[in-house]
Amino acid sequence: MSMPIDTADEVLSGEAVAIDVQPLSFFMRALGALIDVIISWVLFLLFLWLRMWLLGSGIVDASIDGIMNVTAIVVCFVVVPIVVELATRGRSLGRLAVGGRIVRLDGGAAGFRHAFIRALVGVLEIYMTFGAIAILAGAFTARSQRLGDLVAGTYSQRVRTPRLVPLAPVMPQPLAGWAQIADVARMPDRLARRISQFLQHAERMSPPARARIAQELVTETARYVSPQPVAHPEQLLIAITVLRRERERRALAIADARAEKLTGRHVGV
Repeated sequence: MSMPIDTADEVLSGEAVAIDVQPLSFFMRALGALIDVIISWVLFLLFLWLRMWLLGSGIVDASIDGIMNVTAIVVCFVVVPIVVELATRGRSLGRLAVGGRIVRLDGGAAGFRHAFIRALVGVLEIYMTFGAIAILAGAFTARSQRLGDLVAGTYSQRVRTPRLVPLAPVMPQPLAGWAQIADVARMPDRLARRISQFLQHAERMSPPARARIAQELVTETARYVSPQPVAHPEQLLIAITVLRRERERRALAIADARAEKLTGRHVGV
């Protein structure tokens, strides 16, 4: 069962661990948008040069000049952004440069409907008003959402995060004595995995969410851990994880030794 999330920037993982997901900052998103706008204008200028060359060469009749202009505008400022966003799963050259990705408000991947709405509204708020509406909307929304994001239900998520150092938990010293007599063998593997995931993502969580999830996990472990020590919730979760891993390692070593012994006897016979 999923635990309720009361923080706007939390996403619930498959193991019911709340992960603090950060939106792209206003400055970085504006920089990425500027890169995308410049690319769109460069592409539009290339279309204009091609149009002038076709007209000058007599390949295209002047009667369809207006149609070519409208086609160039639609392709450069609507079709291309939609295709790029769908092909890159919410990325673009500008967002790749600043480390962002367009996602739904629940953290899921944005689809065609979201890209279509964002592109159409973007013509108004970015190109027709020289970005004024997009800047005002982004400056006064918590996730730096422009008007197109508010209508489509999306935002720019920061995906360029520091490389995580592999977790190697160590038994907390205050719980070393407790570990000698503790029994955690009855704990379900699913709960143990949730604890392990929480410890891996704890540094990336906001302090209130980190404390709340740690306490909820400790409460869930109460029926499987005996005796229950008096300790900081996160320290207790670390101790449980270390204790389970040590006992699992010993059990595997014993099983390997037995298998080797049986194999040796079989070969001797």
